This record gives sequence, C-alpha cells and structure tokens, in this order.
Amino acid sequence: MSESNFTLDPRLQADTQHVVSLGLSDVLLMNDARFPWLVLVPRRAGLVEICDLPADEQATLWQEANHAAQALRAVAPFDKLNLGALGNIVRQLHVHVVGRREGDAAWPGPVWGSGRALPYDEGSLGRLMLRLRGELER
Repeated sequence: MSESNFTLDPRLQADTQHVVSLGLSDVLLMNDARFPWLVLVPRRAGLVEICDLPADEQATLWQEANHAAQALRAVAPFDKLNLGALGNIVRQLHVHVVGRREGDAAWPGPVWGSGRALPYDEGSLGRLMLRLRGELER
C-alpha cells in the first residue's frame, strides 16, 4: 500500500474535479450539479475495501470524511448526509459524501444510477471549488 504507486481510477478522474489533498485522501467533487457530492480517495495503491487500510488510516479516513461533510454542509446546505463506499463499478477504494435535499432529482432513492449527470457550468464550478477549498483547508 504505497502512495508512490497511487493512480486515480480513470472513471473517477473523468467524473470529478480535484478539490484538495488532505493527509490521506484526495477530495474530489463529482461533476453533477444535481447533488452536492464529494468523493474521498485514499492515496494508496491497490486498495479496494476500507478494511484494507491499517487501523490508524481507517480512523483518518473517517475523520477526513467527517471534515468533508462539514465543508459540504457549509457551502451547500442539505437535509440528509449519505456516506457510501460501494465500489461495485469502480473497485478503487473511495468514499462518497453526498448531501441530499428532500425533493432532489433522486429523492428518496440513491443517487447512484439515478438519471443523467448535469455537469456544472464553468462559473458555478469555479465558485464552488473556491468555497470548498476554503472550508477544507481550515
């Protein structure tokens, strides 16, 4: 499990924008304006499951997910937080941090596989990225 051999899965790379790097994880913004949605990816090669991380890094991952959730709530308030580490399509270990609003495009079902993504326009994406970076770098 080495950071030096880490590469981001091409599907995650295609669907997200890099926001910031935390101690263990890269924080990515899912490019779907329908939902406030971050993805944390530990910079470790070959990981599939959370239990593949050593115990101290498991704790760090959950601390970073909590930090990401607080940052997301500060910039895009939501009614309910969804956390998930599914990996059925993208096997590389990653944790979804999704803010849900009653009546959103997938409510009350899961966001995964719900309709077609609505990419951010350039201006909205830039503003959101700046706000998220400000919150996450605290």
